[in-house]
Amino acid sequence: MLLPARVRVGVSWSDACILNISSRGLMISAGSGIVEGSTVEVRRGDQAIFARVVWREGPKAGLRAEEPLPVEDIVTLAQPSALQVTAADSLAMERRRKKRAIYDDSRRLARAFDFTAVLVVAVGLSAAVLSMVEQALAKPLAMVGAALGG
Repeated sequence: MLLPARVRVGVSWSDACILNISSRGLMISAGSGIVEGSTVEVRRGDQAIFARVVWREGPKAGLRAEEPLPVEDIVTLAQPSALQVTAADSLAMERRRKKRAIYDDSRRLARAFDFTAVLVVAVGLSAAVLSMVEQALAKPLAMVGAALGG
């Protein structure tokens, strides 16, 4: 089977061809940029497939889908709309499923929490170091002040 599709690796889209499909994965033929272990998005019509690259040999790659695939829906598409790309359609084509936005929000919240925690620890350590330096220099500076008559 040769089914035209689009594949997104990182932020760039390119043409691909679905060579084989099952309920949990697919084999595609695509250009360079697909790396074993990376996550890719494959689009055929309205179908969006998020999968991990489990192997790569030349232009062919084996992908394992995150969710069970609707094989019949993907195979029976007459002309995938994702391949009819124009400048106006490119934004509509790259839309993700709403479920993906929930994960993105959680990821952003976790990053903000991590940053805040690191910042609090850094401020605490800085205060502790300042206190130790002040205690270490207090006695010698007091002796210098007494020697100078101050």
